[in-house]
Amino acid sequence: MLFSTLKTEISEIILQTKSADQKMQAICNILRDGISYYDWVGFYFKNGNKQELKLGPYAGDQTDHTIIPFGKGICGQVAVSNKNFVVPDVKAQDNYIACSIHVKSEIVIPLFKDGENIGQIDIDSHTPDPFTKADESFLEWVNQEVAKIIS
Repeated sequence: MLFSTLKTEISEIILQTKSADQKMQAICNILRDGISYYDWVGFYFKNGNKQELKLGPYAGDQTDHTIIPFGKGICGQVAVSNKNFVVPDVKAQDNYIACSIHVKSEIVIPLFKDGENIGQIDIDSHTPDPFTKADESFLEWVNQEVAKIIS
C-alpha cells in the first residue's frame, strides 16, 4: 500500500474519539497489514522516570520484550541516541535483542513530544534490508501524528 494512502487512513484514526492506546493499536494494525515487509509493528514508551522502555500497543507475534533497558538492543539505543536506527541485517548487530528467528531487519524511529524523546515506533521485518529513506520519512510523520494524541 502506498504511504500516501496510509497517511490518509492514519489521519482519520487520529481524529477518532477513541483512547490514545486504541488509536495506536489501529495504526499498528494498518501498518502491519498495509506494508508487506512490516511484520511486527509496535510502540515503546519511556517507563516513568526509569531508564527503560515499556511496550505499548503492537501488532504481530507476541513478544517477551515488554521492558527494554536504555542502551540495550536497537530500541534501547534509540532511547539514548534520539536518532533513527535502520538495521539492514540484524545478525550484523552486536547489541541486538532477538525477538524472533524470523526477523531479518529492523527500523526504530524515536517519538518526540515537546522536544523530548518519549518513545519510539519499532518495525521488525522478515525481509532482509527492505527499509528506505521513504520508510524513515513516513514513520517520522507517523510519530508526529501519534505525538498529537499523547498527553
